[in-house]
Amino acid sequence: MLELTQVRAGYGAINVLWDVSLRVAAGKLTCIIGPNGAGKTTLLRAIMGLLPLTHGAITLHGQSLAGTPTWGMAELSVAMIPEGRMTFRDMSVEENLIMGAFSKAQRAHVATRLEAAYAMFPRLRERRRQLAGSLSGGEAQMLAMARGLMSDPKLLIIDEPSLGLAPLVVGELFEILARLNDGARTIILVEQNTQRAVAAADHVILMQGGKVVLSQAAADVDLARLDALYFAR
Repeated sequence: MLELTQVRAGYGAINVLWDVSLRVAAGKLTCIIGPNGAGKTTLLRAIMGLLPLTHGAITLHGQSLAGTPTWGMAELSVAMIPEGRMTFRDMSVEENLIMGAFSKAQRAHVATRLEAAYAMFPRLRERRRQLAGSLSGGEAQMLAMARGLMSDPKLLIIDEPSLGLAPLVVGELFEILARLNDGARTIILVEQNTQRAVAAADHVILMQGGKVVLSQAAADVDLARLDALYFAR
């Protein structure tokens, strides 16, 4: 579905990604893990068109994404749930959700998608009139995930959903991820909770120093070897 070939990207004169090549299979959950500074978020930003490539190519369904603006990704049925939630704090929960289906093609489905979001995240229904800025960290993450699903994306990219959350909330989020991984959509998950990530994934990619150092089916991953590579032992 998504393929990166020899991709290089970074920030100004600082290059972060070094000839990254990988494939994301349709209908599967691919987890990208790695230590801080490995280039995971930079990789997601390059996919979403937030960073220009200095080398290489990214294709979706065999079509190049070169020149596709970030705001055009929604039209390609791609949505990203960013690190740090990034909700509209001064808007209500429901207004945040509606923003997730803002594109013209999605507006006719708002009512149906709202009901689906509230069914998946019942706490959001209870708080639908509250300002997003008044939510707890776990509730804000649920809102960010539900907003990302409002456009019914075929490719859903999730960056560090468990960051800063209590273990109980993390457990809830991974239960939701397991439900989302039903073959109807493709998911790219960046996550630092290695054990949970591997358990949830169909395929695991480990990045180190801006490069892919392991790409393997999750069922075949040796956690001891993965740990050694993660910490560059």
